[in-house]
Amino acid sequence: MPERIKRVMVVTAHPDDSEFGAGGTVAKLTREGKTVIYCILTNGNKGSIDRSMTPERLVGIREEEQKNAARVLGVDTVDFLGFPDCELENTRESRMAVTAAIRRHKPDLIICQNPNRTKNLGGSHRDHRVAAGIALDCVYPLARDHMAFPELMAQGLEPHRVKEVHMMWWDDPEVVVDTSDTIDLKIKALQCHVSQLPDLAGMEKRVRERGALLGKPKGYAYAETFDRILIER
Repeated sequence: MPERIKRVMVVTAHPDDSEFGAGGTVAKLTREGKTVIYCILTNGNKGSIDRSMTPERLVGIREEEQKNAARVLGVDTVDFLGFPDCELENTRESRMAVTAAIRRHKPDLIICQNPNRTKNLGGSHRDHRVAAGIALDCVYPLARDHMAFPELMAQGLEPHRVKEVHMMWWDDPEVVVDTSDTIDLKIKALQCHVSQLPDLAGMEKRVRERGALLGKPKGYAYAETFDRILIER
């Protein structure tokens, strides 16, 4: 990661999305001494097949799981924005919440999800696409422009310019991160999400297979891949 990147914010829809899409990369960043912040847009209150579970209980469970996973990877802070799972919309309220997080934490780099529908339905959850769209809208122009959301200026949240964005991407990616030395930490972090992963052995097998597939073109044992947007001044 370039020296100019010192602070990184990972913006995702649900608890566990950050680990699945970028857990190995996050572990590398924190090992390099970068500060990493998570911004989780929804509360994950629909993510259960347990008929005895309630949305209210699930919110607390998933928040605790996410904190534990973040701790494994060395993440500095986790912001939970609390929008309802499966109902995320690109609205003024959600844009202002993410803009506030960007202005508060002042990241040089934002890692977010894929704003486009893909062949992988799991990667194409509507909340994932909406979360990515919100993140990109906030990077440019909302977090940057002082007249966007004047109520944030009144709170002392000054405009901030993000230097670049990495979107989780699989088809002909521009950025391929070698996660061979951090995949074990990624898997350890994912194992914290017990409510979502009843088959931990199966999860590990899938994650290793996916990472190996992404790393193969570069000769890496495992990798995570992204598309890159450099923000023009």
